[in-house]
This record gives sequence, structure tokens and C-alpha cells, in this order.
Amino acid sequence: MSPSYTPPNMRGKVALVAGASRGAGRGIAVALGEAGATVYCTGRSSRATRNSTRSASMRLETVEETAERVTLRGGLGIPAFVDHTNRGAVQMLMARIEKEHGKLDILVNNIWGGDPFLEFGKPFWQLDLPKGFQMMEGALYTHIITCHFAAPLLIESAKKSSGGLIVEVTDGDSYQYRGNLFYDLVKTSVIRMAFAMARELRRKNVTVLALTPGFLRSEVMLEHFGVTEANWREAAKKDPNFEQSETPLYCGRAVVALAADPHIAKKSGRVFSSWGLSDEYGFCDADGRKPHWGSHAKKKYGDVMRPCDEGFYLYWTGGMVDSISPNWP
Repeated sequence: MSPSYTPPNMRGKVALVAGASRGAGRGIAVALGEAGATVYCTGRSSRATRNSTRSASMRLETVEETAERVTLRGGLGIPAFVDHTNRGAVQMLMARIEKEHGKLDILVNNIWGGDPFLEFGKPFWQLDLPKGFQMMEGALYTHIITCHFAAPLLIESAKKSSGGLIVEVTDGDSYQYRGNLFYDLVKTSVIRMAFAMARELRRKNVTVLALTPGFLRSEVMLEHFGVTEANWREAAKKDPNFEQSETPLYCGRAVVALAADPHIAKKSGRVFSSWGLSDEYGFCDADGRKPHWGSHAKKKYGDVMRPCDEGFYLYWTGGMVDSISPNWP
């Protein structure tokens, strides 16, 4: 923990971070560990299957390493090899969590695995369709499957607590074009998922929202620039934007701040950013900094980033369903 950060107490809370092997998922799991939570860390990258079944990324980070970091930070990390495209495996995971802890307070959906299928620089009619559909299966359908099987346990647990929380990790807090048809569909769909699920969970004491990090200083990005976390500023010589990058822990502390907010229900159905939540809650990154990707982008590129605001959400509320069935569900 950085000297200027004291996490809220989340001891006794049980969380599931789906897609916790690396990147934002690992940072979120570790941040929950800082706060004392019990964290199930799932993914397809496992020591036990390293030489047989591997994630699409073919990287070396594992869910076991993430769980160990959670425990080192003061929580309880529990690794679980789970392919979230497999409905039976996800169903078994929820049964395990219920058997071992009797509840689930927080679900974070960070499942991605789409890097091998990205084709930036091509219009949609030139894209490899199987790759695009694989991206949607791995980074969108997995979120739906996981929420589907987690919801009953979250709802039941919320009856005996201050409430449950589902966080959908995305890229960007607006509906602006993201440079590739399938990538755009995946990242905007999970925002809309959060809205739709929030609508259907509105009377169940479970909050659902989406969260985006800024320029994420992930393991992949550090390798891309040929630096480590110790000398990451060297990469800013190649790309000045990297000066405003953030560690995965920053996004994790945003999740912790949200989970500890007694008024979080007011945020249900919306999308938030790590830097915006840092402004609101006051948490910092691992090194004590408060990187602000939104301010940086505005200074460098002008008013090009337009996050969803109150006016935007107005167009999402009401409608035919609310008129015909105002009390459903």
C-alpha cells in the first residue's frame, strides 16, 4: 500500500473477479485483498494447465499468482481455473462459492482474451469473421454467462447485507467509435449490459455499473514498450501519453471505493472511469499519483472524450416497457 492510501475495511466480503490472471482483473483482485476481502480469482491461465490448456493470449501470468498477491496484501486469495465460455464450469464455480462461503457480495467481470483477434486498421468488410466472433464469445458472452449464474447468489446474499455489486469492466466511458467493429460492439455492449441488468435488479438490492481504466500500464503494455514497472517512465520518451498511464491497481481501488460507498445504488446502470472516481473518492495509484486520463486527453486532443452524462442517460430511461409494465421486474 502507498503511504497516502488507507483502504476501507472489506473484511468479511466475498468477491469474484472473473478474468483475474493479469491486467485490470489482477489489479482489482489485489485491491480487494488490500481491503481484506476474500477474492476468488478466475481465468484460463493456470499453473496446473500451463502445458496443456492455455488462454488465447498464451501468456505466463496465472490465477494462482494473482491469488497469492491478494493474500500477501491482507485478503484471502482463492485461485480457480475456469473457462467462462463453459456454462457448466461457471455454474460449478457458483456452487463452490456458495458451499465454501455461503454468499457472494461482489462480482467483477473483466474477462477479455481478445488481443489475438484484434484487427485494427481494417473496415468491417475486410475483417476475419471467425476472429471477430471469437472475440465476442470470449469477451461478451462470457460476461452474460457469468452474470446469469452469479445473479441468484448475489440476490440471496444481498438480502442479508448492505447490498450486492456487479462491475462490468470496459474500455471508455462513452459511446464513441472504438476503431474496430467487433471491439466497438464488445466494449459498448458491456456498458449497455450494466444498464439492462441494473434495470432488472433494481428491486433486488444489487447495483450494476460499468468501469473503464485509463491508459492501463498492464503487463502487456509494459512489454510492448520494453520497460518494467520500475522504469516505466522511460516509455514516455516513445509515447508521451504514457506519462498519464495508470497501474491496474488504480482501477482496483476504484472498485473498492465503489463497494464501500453506502450510496452506491445511485450509480446503478451507469459507466464510470478510474480517474473520475479518484476525483470523487480521493484514492491514489500505487505510487501515490492520481493519473487523470480524461484531463490529459482534453489538453492534448481537445474536447474529444465525451463521457455519458445526465442528458445521455435520460434517453435510456422510460420507454414502452416501463409504460406497459411499470412494475416489472
